[in-house]
Amino acid sequence: MFCSFCYAQNSKLDSAYYYFKKGEKFDFENKHYKAYESYIQSKKLYIAINNKDSIAKCDINLYYLIKSQNNLNEDAKPYLDDYSKYAEEKNDSLMLLIANNAYATYFWNQESIGKSRRFYKKSLLLTNKEELKKYKASVYLNLALLYTLQQPDSANYFYKKTISILDRSDKKTMVDFYINYSLFFQKQRNFNEAIIQLKKAEEIHLDAYQLKYNKIIYENFADVYKKIGNYKKAFEYYKKFNATKDSLNNTAQNIAISNLDKKYKNDIEKQELKTKNEKKEKENLQLKIDKEKNRNFLIGSLLFILLGGIIATLTLKNSRKKIKLAEKDKEIATQKNITFLKEQELSIINAMVGGQEKERKRIAEDLHDNLGSVLATLKLHFENLKINREKKKINQEELFDKTESLIDQAYLKVRSIAHAKNAGVIANQALLIALQIMAEKISLADKIKIEVVHFGLNERLENSLEITIFRIIQELITNIIKHADAKNATINISLYDKNLNIIIEDDGKGFDINKVDLKEGMGISSIKTRVKHLNGTFNIDATPGKGSSIILDIPIT
Repeated sequence: MFCSFCYAQNSKLDSAYYYFKKGEKFDFENKHYKAYESYIQSKKLYIAINNKDSIAKCDINLYYLIKSQNNLNEDAKPYLDDYSKYAEEKNDSLMLLIANNAYATYFWNQESIGKSRRFYKKSLLLTNKEELKKYKASVYLNLALLYTLQQPDSANYFYKKTISILDRSDKKTMVDFYINYSLFFQKQRNFNEAIIQLKKAEEIHLDAYQLKYNKIIYENFADVYKKIGNYKKAFEYYKKFNATKDSLNNTAQNIAISNLDKKYKNDIEKQELKTKNEKKEKENLQLKIDKEKNRNFLIGSLLFILLGGIIATLTLKNSRKKIKLAEKDKEIATQKNITFLKEQELSIINAMVGGQEKERKRIAEDLHDNLGSVLATLKLHFENLKINREKKKINQEELFDKTESLIDQAYLKVRSIAHAKNAGVIANQALLIALQIMAEKISLADKIKIEVVHFGLNERLENSLEITIFRIIQELITNIIKHADAKNATINISLYDKNLNIIIEDDGKGFDINKVDLKEGMGISSIKTRVKHLNGTFNIDATPGKGSSIILDIPIT
């Protein structure tokens, strides 16, 4: 049974293909009514075996065949609609290009070019695809002809675009180009150039549809010669035109195609009615079965919905509790970080101030213990010098030498105190160490990793400046923790050529700088004020979804 079915399918496929090729042959021979009959028979067989690609080919050929007939009352558009619908379902670029071009010719009207132009523009977009670029010249040519009557400048532009990319080996497109270009020159009343273009078209010999093109060429020749007053030539080409027209025999073919089309449509209607009745009987039977199924399904569905509703309610409550707990945990963690930053700020400032006081105390002790005794001795020597000047009891030269030695000793003491102070300052590097300690302690919480990158901070800055800079950086890091949802942040701080450059970056959610009111919240306004007070600059570079960067430049005087 299965083998018999396969044999029947193959037999129908072979027959359908035979009728389709037969239709193409008749079409080539300009036997249009026979071509129509063959295409219809082929389509019926392809419908029977549900070969959609081949059905579509029949539809587009039937459209062009009926559309090409003069004075035929049958509408070709239903065949084109079926072809276009299948092209969209299949999303086939070439089929969509063919459909758009066909719709453009169907709605062709040089007085009102809107509809045709819209479809040609769609075709033009499709020809940007690599596999369809070879059709671009044809679309340009059609647009040029469409613009010929109303917009000659646009028409000339598209003719030049066409010839610049036209494949000279494509004879059919070349003939189309010369005929259309001739029409353009006729509209411009440049009849000599129109004749040149028609002669070029006449010289090309086509493999198919030669009679159709000869008819068009001869008719245009006759019109042009008539307009320039060469009636002898006009008469010769009218004779050629009539002879070609008689060979095509369009009137008889139109009647035959029309009759066949009516018979085909009647057969389709009968088949549809029969199918509809059979379908209705099946639907009635299926309806009874479905009613029983629906009743059982309804009962089951109600029970399922009831059970599902209970589960969903419990799940929703549980989810809400989890979300609230997660939000509280996040809020607590954020608050801990902020509290830690405030505590860190106080401890760093206290350490800075304490260090400064210790430094002052050490210097005071050095001045008292070392330099004080030297200065006291020096004072005694000066008193001795004063007394000895009057009484001459001691060698004056020896007393001067001792006094000079004590002055040198005092100078060396002052210098050693200054050197000791500078050595201690360089060792401490207070601002940098404070930033590194803050970064390390925040990173230990595993919420965000902060890295400090530094360059050129070999000497301490002025104490109040260090504290101000530390507070600015701390405030910016607090903003990242509170608002950015970042996993990593970097503090880049460098001192070069008396300019302190600070860049603070994060990989958080970022923000749109144009949609954020920097005067409200985030502490940005106060930071700007501090930086301005230091004669510095403050810039923000932020993009939603790509983190943010804060750039500060502060001059060091």
